[in-house]
Amino acid sequence: MNRINQKLDQNNKLLSIYFTAGYPKINDTVTIIEHLEKSGVDMIEIGLPFSDPLADGPTIQASSTEALKNGMTSELLFEQLKDIRKTVSIPLIIMGYFNPILQYGVEAFCKKCQEIGIDGLIIPDLPVDVYHSDYKSTFETYGLINVFLITPQTSDERIRYIDSVSNGFIYMVSSASVTGSSSGFGNEQTDYFKRIADMTLDNPQIVGFGISNNETFAQATQYGKGAIIGSAFIKHLTNKGIDSIDQFVNLIRSKS
Repeated sequence: MNRINQKLDQNNKLLSIYFTAGYPKINDTVTIIEHLEKSGVDMIEIGLPFSDPLADGPTIQASSTEALKNGMTSELLFEQLKDIRKTVSIPLIIMGYFNPILQYGVEAFCKKCQEIGIDGLIIPDLPVDVYHSDYKSTFETYGLINVFLITPQTSDERIRYIDSVSNGFIYMVSSASVTGSSSGFGNEQTDYFKRIADMTLDNPQIVGFGISNNETFAQATQYGKGAIIGSAFIKHLTNKGIDSIDQFVNLIRSKS
């Protein structure tokens, strides 16, 4: 069974952390992953930096820009992660845009992911119908779960289609804005969380965008299986450094 599915089968609410590969420094990637696992994180999303990240807010964009300046590429990331399964056992997901994956070659990218122990991909700009018709069989051949995003504007019909194509979890974007742009959840988001929960989808939902502390983590996980934190973690990493990762995770977990 895929590590993502194993983790989703557990009873606890999951905390997934996103960070940008190659940031703050080019060789920090593995160290950050190992620190995150030791601090008790359930899943990790490794951001593959891209020059035109449409869904990312200013914090993640800035980290991507810096990582690209540092020299991060798909090839280098795979090289850095080649021995990651000797020290890390939790699910690892690569989040990136489709252009670098196309340039690498979709099947070659998936094959490399399988070789090093990547469990899934999140590709915000790959439409579900294109994935379904052109790439689903390739992903499944290499044991990869592809995670799709939904927003408050996604129709019920589209959500049910995404649910039918998915085999892991659905990334429930808390709002239609970019990452890192919210400081809490209001009635609109709560109603949206309730609406999705009432649909009783086959795949669990993990909430992302706008989660930055234990209060928003608790709000997000009231209706979802877990929550994803990106911008707030990168800000903490920028200000406090790698050695303070456990401090960040403890603050998120403290009232959950």
